[in-house]
Amino acid sequence: MQLYKSRGFGEFFQDTFLFLKQNGKHLYKNFFIINGVFILILLVLGYFFSDFYSELLFGNLSNDASAVESYINENAAVFIIFLIAFFTVGLISIIISYSYVPIYLKLYAKQNGKNFNASDIINEYKSNISKLLIYLVCAILVAIPVLLIAGVVSFVLTITIIGLLFIPLVIGAVSLFYQGTLMEYIEHKKSIWESFSYSWVLMSTKFWSAIGCVGLFFLMGYIFQNIVVLIPYFIFIVDMLTGLEAGTDPDPQQISKSFSVIMVLIFLLSYLIGIFLNLIIQVNQGVVFYSLKEDVEHINTKSDIDLIGTRE
Repeated sequence: MQLYKSRGFGEFFQDTFLFLKQNGKHLYKNFFIINGVFILILLVLGYFFSDFYSELLFGNLSNDASAVESYINENAAVFIIFLIAFFTVGLISIIISYSYVPIYLKLYAKQNGKNFNASDIINEYKSNISKLLIYLVCAILVAIPVLLIAGVVSFVLTITIIGLLFIPLVIGAVSLFYQGTLMEYIEHKKSIWESFSYSWVLMSTKFWSAIGCVGLFFLMGYIFQNIVVLIPYFIFIVDMLTGLEAGTDPDPQQISKSFSVIMVLIFLLSYLIGIFLNLIIQVNQGVVFYSLKEDVEHINTKSDIDLIGTRE
């Protein structure tokens, strides 16, 4: 599929799913090869956190405030180590995950398809380490005015019920602005601040179509993830209510074990589904970005003209 192609609102959707249909297996396989270790570590840490939380909530400590305080004090060192490990691994995983699609699409456009492997992607990561760190710092600085503006706009929209429907557009605008900046920055043609400016220029060419498409993808992903994640929670509630209706007294130990399983299951589902959906949303942003870039720079059009000249 050609990335550099002028598209409208409907084609943003169609080509996103077309790209995933043609390259989804390659995209996800390499993602888990590169980021799989960090994901596994986070899942293990998440399991222990869920177990710790359910013990406090439903365990023998739940009705004794002094016992809870004593339990936390006794495990303070472990809890601090856990938080440091979770934050460190989580930050690395977030950076890898967030920059994966921009790097993947850069190689895809360069190679005219998926003629590359995990080693090529890792090498691209290595050559962009300094840029990713610079982007992270500058993104945090830019977030201050951007989130302030987005917050004010969101607050105004929430005043009316109809306005709530436009919240995904705000999220889509902020997300596309940041993603477009990173995609342009790793092209090694512009500075970080030029990339931020250029990202806004691209968005402005088809503003409502671009942010509308990205916003709808966010909305669809949010609805789908919550529906799937709530399924085990409702099963747990129904099981408890069924037991109460049957006249059996609930066993606190059994409730604690069941809740621990549900917490772990919800965490696993939420995290894994979030990964899959996030990549889909980022691919959509990539399709929008390359389309807008084609509208502004006519990269594919110039290439076709050059080919015609060569044939003549």
